[in-house]
Formats: sequence, structure tokens, C-alpha cells
Amino acid sequence: MRKSVKWLIPIMVFLAIVIYLFSSSGMRKVATDLTQAYADQDLYKNAIEKAHSNQQVIENIGEIKPIDKMTILNGEVNYTDDNKTVNSTIKVTGSKGNGKMDIIAKRENENWNYEKITIRIKDSQKKKKTIEIIELP
Repeated sequence: MRKSVKWLIPIMVFLAIVIYLFSSSGMRKVATDLTQAYADQDLYKNAIEKAHSNQQVIENIGEIKPIDKMTILNGEVNYTDDNKTVNSTIKVTGSKGNGKMDIIAKRENENWNYEKITIRIKDSQKKKKTIEIIELP
């Protein structure tokens, strides 16, 4: 019984340090933003619908598959202005290829108004290409 108590104190100190570092390092904001994006599927669903209306997207990567929840967690997202503005980058997978979708949007009531949507791809010759779907004014 005494051996298990010996390990209890170092483990508790280690956990206290980890919790302190997590709460003071800004990781809480990252976790909160990812949770918000995970719950806000319309943000990505509507952006993909807009991308499907762009002929260059269809020609280069084909029809984009729906975004799954792991894709959101592996992406980058930053909410500001009390979660009314978002800047996000996620991987998209199409029937012909892959790319990264960049989104800048503002929420008005329950709807997202997209200020910018781009898809960045690499073609077969390793050249980078950016397709502007919605550009900043």
C-alpha cells in the first residue's frame, strides 16, 4: 500500500502542471474553436455547395466529398467576434484529387455569409494552383 502512495504525489503534481499549462497556453481557445466548428456543419456544407458551382473545381478535383468530423478536427479554425466570424482551413477530397479549402465567413443571424472561399491544390506536375470561389471585396 505504501508503494502506491509514493506514486500518487508525483502523478498529482504532474497532472496539476499539465492542467495549468493547458489553461494558460491558449490551448483552451483552440479546443473551443474546434468544438464549435465540429458542431457547425453548415459552415462547411454550404462552402462545398458553393465550390461545386465553380467549373475549375470540378475540372481539377471533381466533386468534393462531404466533410467528416475527423477532417474538421485535423483542420485549422479560428473564431472571433463572439463566434460570429470564422477563418478556417480544411482538407477536401474530390473524386479526381485533393486540396485545402480556406474559408472566411461571418455569421448573420443563423446564416453564414462567405467573404472568401478558395481551394488550393497541387496538380500532377507538382505545381500549386489556387481556385478563387469567392474573393474578398
